[in-house]
Amino acid sequence: MKFVLLKSRGGDYMVVAQNVAWLRSHENGQTKIGMIGSEAIQVSGTIEETAAAILAG
Repeated sequence: MKFVLLKSRGGDYMVVAQNVAWLRSHENGQTKIGMIGSEAIQVSGTIEETAAAILAG
């Protein structure tokens, strides 16, 4: 299981990379992340930055 640290304005997330279902651009340079078996979370950074962080693990 590979965890990825993602920054958020309300607090940071440790996300299991395999549980990411989708990414969507959101307002103010943030990204929404769809999670398998959970609600979407909102993190800081563009969709490209978020995807790169998840892929880099």
